[in-house]
Amino acid sequence: MSLWVAFTFAAAAMQTVRFVLQKQLRGAGLSTGGATFSRFLFAAPMALLLAAGALAVTGEHMPGLSGRFWAFVTMGGIGQIIATFLTVALFSLRNFAVGIAFTKTETAQVALFSAVILGEAVSPTGWAAIAIGFAGVILLSGGPGSGARLWGRPAIYGLLAGGLFGISAVGYRGATTELLPLPFMLRALIALSAATAVQTLLMGLWLIWREPGEITRVLARRRVTIWVGITGMLGSLGWFSAFALQNAAYVRALGQTEIVFTMIASAVFFHERLAWREAGGIALVVISVMAIVLGFG
Repeated sequence: MSLWVAFTFAAAAMQTVRFVLQKQLRGAGLSTGGATFSRFLFAAPMALLLAAGALAVTGEHMPGLSGRFWAFVTMGGIGQIIATFLTVALFSLRNFAVGIAFTKTETAQVALFSAVILGEAVSPTGWAAIAIGFAGVILLSGGPGSGARLWGRPAIYGLLAGGLFGISAVGYRGATTELLPLPFMLRALIALSAATAVQTLLMGLWLIWREPGEITRVLARRRVTIWVGITGMLGSLGWFSAFALQNAAYVRALGQTEIVFTMIASAVFFHERLAWREAGGIALVVISVMAIVLGFG
């Protein structure tokens, strides 16, 4: 198994653990912004320490961080923040399943952005695998319900979220390639440190402006929320490591296994039964994953 495949699977699995923790911590008394901020606040110093330690152990020198590197990092960080807020906003709308389904266009949008921004095109086999996985994810997400409108605010939010998640992935891939010829793990750690620092700063300023007192509440609950930060950081390290090694489109397509892990976790930890539709969706995602691994692993 190629390293990028292993890192992608590990990232998807770790994000599932974070999902389980967040679902159990809904009563922590934090706003959506505060819960999101806690992930970056605790991840940033851990990523910085890991990056510093890796530089010391390998004997590599800290590279100069170009304006292009910071542009990619900022693009990825802002895209991820806004996409997360849009996804959360979907749950307050009617027909939110339509919006969630549209967010799953992320994999196709990543492929397009990779080709345009980074010049990394996707092969016909890759597009076929992405299409199969997309169909599976639509089944798993519930898809548009009967009688649901296929256009409107949920669809717009979903498309925007998918596009911004795609831009985020391409930004992070671009940031890691800007650090060549450093070893891939150092590139991943430095880019992750920069991204989480930017996100912590931006979200901190936002909360000070829009939600005074929320940062204090995040810090007061650090014994609980720090675990979300740790799992979030480990999951992000997996994504960044995979991005340092492979085209972002293939990484995000393979990363669709995250929704499979999530469905399994729901059944195991929360005793939520899987429907036949969901089983079919899992089968399609597995076929997509096998095609990607065998074709590009």
